[in-house]
Amino acid sequence: MFTYSLVLLFSLAVPVIRSFERKHIHFIGKMPHLLPATLVMALVFIVWDVLFTRWGVWGFNDDYLLGLKILGLPIEEILFFFVIPYVCLFSYEVLNYFIHKDLLGKAAPYITGLLLIFCVVLLIKFPGRLHTLWSAFSAVLLLAWVGIAWRPVWLGRFYLMFGVILVPFILVNGVLTGSFLGNVVVYYNEAHIIGTRILTIPMEDTVYGFAMLLMTTALYEWFRNRAGVSPWSEAR
Repeated sequence: MFTYSLVLLFSLAVPVIRSFERKHIHFIGKMPHLLPATLVMALVFIVWDVLFTRWGVWGFNDDYLLGLKILGLPIEEILFFFVIPYVCLFSYEVLNYFIHKDLLGKAAPYITGLLLIFCVVLLIKFPGRLHTLWSAFSAVLLLAWVGIAWRPVWLGRFYLMFGVILVPFILVNGVLTGSFLGNVVVYYNEAHIIGTRILTIPMEDTVYGFAMLLMTTALYEWFRNRAGVSPWSEAR
């Protein structure tokens, strides 16, 4: 079975089809900003992934993979760092287009503070669990950079997007970790997670995904700003 590749394909299908629609968002036209943002993020997270796979923090069930590996990672895992950010940034632009009001703009500093406290507690309480430690550490660094040092106008919109994509996130990761099909594609070393799960998904995966998407969105908006494109200006 090719479970992992099918999950990626189904995740990508609708966003790719709608990316070429010129009437509204024309997301494919944003590739000059999205591509470098994704490449920078992927470089960091793929190195992280390679190391954690070698150290036995997590692993992959070959029965549900295509069989091609790069640096010890299944090709599907490499593609994950391009497919999921694409889908989520597409969702970010869709929300920006259809929801003109910045619903979480005023609440963004408080959300940042709560997330920082949560991640710092994880760092202090579970220093020996590598998945917990590094997911929380990366989130703290990114929240400090984006939420405190930068404080961009789009941060509330990022939080809205992340809240919206949590449901499909649980569905996708649930399939990969065995929630629905009973087939575990990605497995975790219990010594490196705290054991709290959403269905079969380690809690740390939510923090990990948050850090990945915050980094991608921050870089995406930074590249847009360099090109003279104001945040969500094209959505109006």
